[in-house]
Amino acid sequence: MSLASPRSLFFLAFLGCLALMGGALYLEHVVGLQPCPLCIVQRICVILFGVFCLIAAVHAPGRPGQRVYALLAGLSAVAGAATAGRQVWLQSVPADQLPACLPSLDYMMEALPFQDIVRLVLHGTADCAEVTWTLFGLSIPEWSLLAFAGMILFAFFQLLRRA
Repeated sequence: MSLASPRSLFFLAFLGCLALMGGALYLEHVVGLQPCPLCIVQRICVILFGVFCLIAAVHAPGRPGQRVYALLAGLSAVAGAATAGRQVWLQSVPADQLPACLPSLDYMMEALPFQDIVRLVLHGTADCAEVTWTLFGLSIPEWSLLAFAGMILFAFFQLLRRA
């Protein structure tokens, strides 16, 4: 049995990222959920994964190029999984032990140096620990963590496949 071509699999992964971003934008603009800083970082990781997959699908490189694209996509998925894992952990911490809320990202971009913004955003806040929506008992960060696990498996498969 022949596996699908790497090019078509990369394109399917890109379409999956489009679906994830469509779901995130639906939850934000239709349902009214506002993303916290960690959610925004996760979105950036999904977008990066999707861009690497799209470039790989359009470029259709040889085997070494496929491995490079799979590695880049995998690294963005690992970063997203780490961020989602951090947010899932924050959701399990008692409310009195959570860090205080941050000012808006727009304000921080104007007032703080970039490294401070990154440190504060990745540290997470009480905003990131609030569970406002669930599906089948799982919160959005838990669903994100599952999606990133799938992305990591996909990248690992593309990295190691022989055909």
